[in-house]
Amino acid sequence: MLSRRSFLRSSAASAAFLGSGVSATWAANAPGVTDTEIKIGQTMPYSGAGSSVMGLMGRADTAYFKMINEMGGVNGRRINLISLDDGYNPSKTVEQVRRLVEQEQVAFIFNSAGTSPNLAVQPYLNDNKVPQIFVPSGSSRFGDPRHFPWTIGCWPSFQTEGRIYAKHILATKPDARIGVLYQNDAVGKEYLNGLRDGLGIDRGATIVKEVSYEVNDPTVDSQIIELQAAGPDTIFLAALPRAAGQAIRKIYDLGWFPTRYVMSGAISIDAVLRPAGLEKSKGLMSAGSFKDVTDPHWKDDEDVKTYAGFIDKYMSPNDYAGGPAAVGYFFGALLVDTLRRCGGDLSRDNIMRQATNIKDLELPLLLPGVKVNTSPDNYFPIRQMRLLRFNGVSWDYFGDLIGD
Repeated sequence: MLSRRSFLRSSAASAAFLGSGVSATWAANAPGVTDTEIKIGQTMPYSGAGSSVMGLMGRADTAYFKMINEMGGVNGRRINLISLDDGYNPSKTVEQVRRLVEQEQVAFIFNSAGTSPNLAVQPYLNDNKVPQIFVPSGSSRFGDPRHFPWTIGCWPSFQTEGRIYAKHILATKPDARIGVLYQNDAVGKEYLNGLRDGLGIDRGATIVKEVSYEVNDPTVDSQIIELQAAGPDTIFLAALPRAAGQAIRKIYDLGWFPTRYVMSGAISIDAVLRPAGLEKSKGLMSAGSFKDVTDPHWKDDEDVKTYAGFIDKYMSPNDYAGGPAAVGYFFGALLVDTLRRCGGDLSRDNIMRQATNIKDLELPLLLPGVKVNTSPDNYFPIRQMRLLRFNGVSWDYFGDLIGD
């Protein structure tokens, strides 16, 4: 098992390696790799819908690798991240990824934002045997080594998370009437399928209304009004941060007080709950694998203090509250560990081999007890979650770790 302390020691060892003047060798099929550099690619929505939120993840990745490079890089090589704007438009993602692979000759694609954009390029990358590493999505398509052996996700499975909420509903309100707001894409639909699967067909709890929204919709007010009219007493928000915050606020402003669950990708206190209203968010439930760096619960935590130091030195104070910055920081640490274990062999084959053979890895900002594990037949690196309930100030954690 590699602890956080060991991880930091490995970064220092990488710096020492660079200073030694040793020239490493590597196997064939290692585009983007020289004696001093690893060139990698990424697409992010730096413009268009979601740019202010998801674009922050790409800027955090860039800042994290700047920090690592100042420490000496990884096994003697600096990380050169080329991060291109795709505007969260899948057709643009295809164009930019082809440029990264065919013109820039990157070693692999790393942590590109968005389920739909990543789905759009997955066949191309797999057909060309280009690693699509640590996709920030829990879609089942990113954990399917049989059909897509060159793609590995990172989030817990969306469907597994949906089943977790279903199990809790059945245990606490077995005759619940459920309404669902979901994003009309692979993200929302997989959450919805997980919830349906977890509820089963012979249980008292039932979904009485499902309403979708588009990622570019300016608000979800009309969808919430439509849900209320169906009379549910329990609501599940399979919605990304902006829409989730709008839904939380609208439900409260209608004087409607159902039991509410929200997907794990929309639980940042500063990015979602504070804009929605902390009092309006009180009682909200979710599940998580990561520490919310804006949650007072973790104000004295060493991981969070270290993260705050990173933001202070390499980004701006305004970036701290954005949950995607913490996600980018975590993904950077995960990639650095993977590249470190590659040693001198940075062929695409070995990069995938190391990414799919991680054992009990502890990394900064994971909840206590949550570890990263992968295997050639399980491409979901994070498989454990805790249930949480918002008390108006911070998240309370309850129950044991829930695995897949």
